[in-house]
Amino acid sequence: MMKLAVFASLIAGSSAFAPAQVGRASTSVQAFENEIGVLPPTGFFDPAGLSDGISQEKFDSYRLAELKHGRAAMLAVLGYVAPETYRFGYDLIPGELSTNDIPNGVAAIKAIPFGGWAQMIAFVGCVETYGWFTSPTGVLDLPDDILAKRQTAELQHGRLAMLAFLELIRHDSQNLAQPGFDGLDNLITGLPFLYN
Repeated sequence: MMKLAVFASLIAGSSAFAPAQVGRASTSVQAFENEIGVLPPTGFFDPAGLSDGISQEKFDSYRLAELKHGRAAMLAVLGYVAPETYRFGYDLIPGELSTNDIPNGVAAIKAIPFGGWAQMIAFVGCVETYGWFTSPTGVLDLPDDILAKRQTAELQHGRLAMLAFLELIRHDSQNLAQPGFDGLDNLITGLPFLYN
């Protein structure tokens, strides 16, 4: 039995010295490798294969969604951090509730009354409606090289802001978890042994 184990390990180890097989890049990588936002060292990064076999039109709609979510996330991160240093101080409901009384972060969800949510939804609706009648990407009239550099920077900043906003929500949501609850606190902290 020992000889068989040694022989098997020698055979398995010999594959380390064999020449590596060079595979062909997938079609989606070849098709989209020159798009805005593709940077070294990762190149075109699509580990889930969402762009496999899609048309340029579908890819452009995905890119537009990424750009829109990135812009929203950049504003969300700013809106999450700014109230820590400055508050506007206007009344959400005149005479009843001021923005100074609203806590920061996730706790604000329950503290804002229906009237405050209606104001925010109406504002976002107006912004979205305006976007239907203008260029969805807001492209400026710049030379091609500068425009490509700025578009790549905006995509990269948006990607970072999406991750940052998720982390802000995750971090702030730790205050919602109660020790002993087996679901949310373990998911958020990742340290289940703290509660056993």
